[in-house]
Amino acid sequence: MPFIRTNVPQDTPAATRQAIVQGIHQALVDGIGMPPDELFNLLAGYAPGDFACSRTFNGIARSDRVVVVEITLRRGRSDAMKRALYAAIARNLQAMAGVAPADVFIFMHENDYSDWSVGHGRFAMELAQQTGAPG
Repeated sequence: MPFIRTNVPQDTPAATRQAIVQGIHQALVDGIGMPPDELFNLLAGYAPGDFACSRTFNGIARSDRVVVVEITLRRGRSDAMKRALYAAIARNLQAMAGVAPADVFIFMHENDYSDWSVGHGRFAMELAQQTGAPG
């Protein structure tokens, strides 16, 4: 179950915010086989001056409308899967929300079942063991 934190410029319209969430979600479903009902994306807006970033780092020309996507999920995806996921997110955000691919900044945190509780204060590893989910 990935947990996503997405930061967008605070003046991003509600419809565009929703398209961004859906674009990220669809990339996760298509790219890493995430079940469609595993949507957990905390979206927040940042004010001008609240996010400082290089407009030219790594030779990429960014605007002042960078969308930051932080993905936390269980360990186990290959570099090839991550590469494809990042590309799909950038494509989806451009197609669905008009976000320039240069303005999509993505990073990932990986962890284990023991690092999650997804409801009722229960250790997620207990739930995985009950359902026979792979560790």
